[in-house]
Amino acid sequence: QVQLLESGGGLVQAGGSLRLSCAASGRTFNSYTLGWFRQAPGKERDFVAAISWDGSSTYYADSVKGRFTISRDNAKNTVYLQIDSLKPEDTAIYYCARKRGWNDPTKSYDYWGQGTQVTVSS
Repeated sequence: QVQLLESGGGLVQAGGSLRLSCAASGRTFNSYTLGWFRQAPGKERDFVAAISWDGSSTYYADSVKGRFTISRDNAKNTVYLQIDSLKPEDTAIYYCARKRGWNDPTKSYDYWGQGTQVTVSS
């Protein structure tokens, strides 16, 4: 059974930074694309960023380009999301997820974590 566990969320002032982590169980971690999504209050869950199995490819939503950086450490079974220059509109629950392959990295994720709350104060 695959499990994904996010951490690193919290309350931060606008302009600050956070690094989210997602630790995964399972010996095949390095075979999968990993992604980050977020869901703001009253809104649908949106794609944020994805990284290929070996880290050679990344893809970002236009709204976060230049401020968010996704990375992974396959030796630690962990994927990260560095968030800089935080804005109040970044307030959301952030989820990590796993999928097979790199085709359309915004969709078709099959395992999800429980999420970590990020709150940005103005």
